[in-house]
Amino acid sequence: MKRGDERYAVHGNGREHGVVIGAGYPSAQLARAFRTALAHEDAETRRRAEERAVSWERVLQGMADGTLEIGSPAPVRDLPSWVTLEVVRGGFATGEAASGGPLLPYEIEAAERAGVPADRRALFYYHLTDAGLAELGALLDSGRYQVVVPEEGALLTVAWLLRAGDPGAALSLLDRIEPFAGLLRFLPRPSATAPGDAEIVHRRTAGQARGALAVRRPSAAVAAMNEALSVWNPFADELLAHWLETAEDGRAGRRITGAWLARGEELLARYERLAAEHTLCTKHRRPKENLAILRTALEETVTGSGPARPGLLQHAVDSMVRRRGAPGSAGHGALRERQAGIARRPTHGAFARILVERLAPLVQEAGILDLEPLLAPVTADEERRTGVPAGGEVPEPLREIVESALAAPIGTLVERGVVPSAEVMAELVPQLVAWTTAQSYADAPLRTLMAAVYRAFRDRRSLLLLNLEGQVKLTELPWVRAAHEHRLPGGGAHAGARDALVRLGDLALRAFPGTILPNPLVRELDALARSASIQVPLTEELAADIFMGAFSGKFLDAAKLAADLLEGTLYERYYGIDYAAVRSIGDTRWRGRFATPTSRSFAELCAERAGATSLRSYRAAENGMVIEQAQILTTHNLAALVHPIGVDPEGGWAELARGAFATVCRRVERVERDPRPLGAIKDAAYAWRQAVFFLALCGPRDQVAVAAWMQDEADRRPGHAAARLAPVLAGLRHVLLGRGSLDGTAVPGARRFLGWDAERHWMRDVTPDEKVEL
Repeated sequence: MKRGDERYAVHGNGREHGVVIGAGYPSAQLARAFRTALAHEDAETRRRAEERAVSWERVLQGMADGTLEIGSPAPVRDLPSWVTLEVVRGGFATGEAASGGPLLPYEIEAAERAGVPADRRALFYYHLTDAGLAELGALLDSGRYQVVVPEEGALLTVAWLLRAGDPGAALSLLDRIEPFAGLLRFLPRPSATAPGDAEIVHRRTAGQARGALAVRRPSAAVAAMNEALSVWNPFADELLAHWLETAEDGRAGRRITGAWLARGEELLARYERLAAEHTLCTKHRRPKENLAILRTALEETVTGSGPARPGLLQHAVDSMVRRRGAPGSAGHGALRERQAGIARRPTHGAFARILVERLAPLVQEAGILDLEPLLAPVTADEERRTGVPAGGEVPEPLREIVESALAAPIGTLVERGVVPSAEVMAELVPQLVAWTTAQSYADAPLRTLMAAVYRAFRDRRSLLLLNLEGQVKLTELPWVRAAHEHRLPGGGAHAGARDALVRLGDLALRAFPGTILPNPLVRELDALARSASIQVPLTEELAADIFMGAFSGKFLDAAKLAADLLEGTLYERYYGIDYAAVRSIGDTRWRGRFATPTSRSFAELCAERAGATSLRSYRAAENGMVIEQAQILTTHNLAALVHPIGVDPEGGWAELARGAFATVCRRVERVERDPRPLGAIKDAAYAWRQAVFFLALCGPRDQVAVAAWMQDEADRRPGHAAARLAPVLAGLRHVLLGRGSLDGTAVPGARRFLGWDAERHWMRDVTPDEKVEL
């Protein structure tokens, strides 16, 4: 990592004085945004870049004048931590509240209806009157509202507390939020629909799919091709036929008549009209193209000078006839008919306009329950309106846009490919978790409200934090804390949360084997575990470039949990772990300014296993090696999913091991052609760790069978991938056969596969000719 690209600068030795975020990263992002805003060819891209540039200017200004403390959970001076902030790439707060800014149209309309000034403070106080509270109560009962940022649920919570007979909690909440009444949006947005089935989720709304289709631009290349096929090819044929009339003994231009010249003048005039009207294809203007040669020769002949280069004219005529036949011949006619058919095909833009019309009557704020009528062939009525032939099938790229708005159980979306990755799955899970966790509230309107606030809260962008600080928790929002007192005794939703936790954990492993659980998904699983009253340490993936040389106490807890499951197994032997020693670590305690307890012994163990000289390095690769060892010791949540959560895949662990290894193979195949292959190597090593974990849960017979299958699978891959996988599989066989440890260089030709390396990773230099003998 280059110094200018760092997100932090270290003062002192980085231990006594800590880490301070520097201006290098924001400055680089600002410069990048400026370049795009000035030079990009697309106007919309330039506009977005200008907005990014303004945001990065705010970041740098706030850092310079001290109004921003990047790295803190409350980085904006005078704003409490519960306020949703505008956050840009890398977790940098701009200093602006996401719920601030100019009044939105729905706020202006609300002020007009209430007869108050278009001012947030005036709106706030109006909704504390009898009339305003009545409006809020009607919204609570109907559920026809949206909470896009969590603050928009605050006034609804006040209204609910008052009608629930808890004025003390309502007044306490008002005391917390009233100072910001003129700045932040505390009013919900109206919606045309109420929440639907809790099990139904969607990736896009119908309105978002419609918007994506509406801006679908026609392909310039396709439009130019169609123009060439429908306009310029037929015109070239006319020119060729015109010159062939003059041929004698195979030589063009030998028989020139007055009538021929007159028709030539008409052709030249038509060319000028066509060139003015059809400007997409410019090939006809290139002097070396046959059409341009024929046209130029015709101009020279019509003006009386004759073709300046008769040999070039003859060459063009001969090559055109030789390639496609003479105009009017059977072969030539068949070719032009095929090309005309291609040009007549409707463009994706024409199909997109039809889909936009079909989507218009649907509720735009919701997903799509039935795709069939939307993706049906073009109807006769649509043909009359658009010219697209009836029976035409919607092109696949446009089908995918519509299908992305399908509303269905999350398992169905995974099966249909609407959810292609664990990262996308993590985006949808909050919709399900929101309803599940909200079941702890007895009152239905309050359940709906808290689910809406939960979804909005999960959409908050994470802040860049230092010193093991934690992100703001949902229960730290004043209105959520006030409603928290009205939950059912014991939470009331244990069974549903446990069931959802197991189903989601199982789905993540089966659908995306070999993929590390993304941090957003880990957070949702953690929320479900807490709702189910399951005490389980789920750990996030840490960033190597801001690693502080310490792990929170839950990492040690997760490693001990893994020890209970894996001590004495293939996993422990392969990675050379002493889980008995891990279990004996007991120095978790609060340390100085850290916001969470840590275990120095656990951190030192990770550094020792990584071969690091210190707990924290200024090189991201060395930090990554230490973090990877923590992931190995904890299994990065895999052990927790097995116990105590209780995931037990129907297809068995051997099937998951095969799936994880298939992911390894795909990642390793990318190494050969990737100019920056370290990301692919790291992901392959993470997938391999999962494969070893799943294999460790299999019986001995399955372990041998899967290891043999892995070798066969590797042999089917391209030579460069098979060569890179050979030492990895040799290392597995060595441990599986009980031949000892992979530590050090005691096993020639076999390697323990790790993703991070402080130097050049060995996998980059493997060649297909290498042989591994064990």
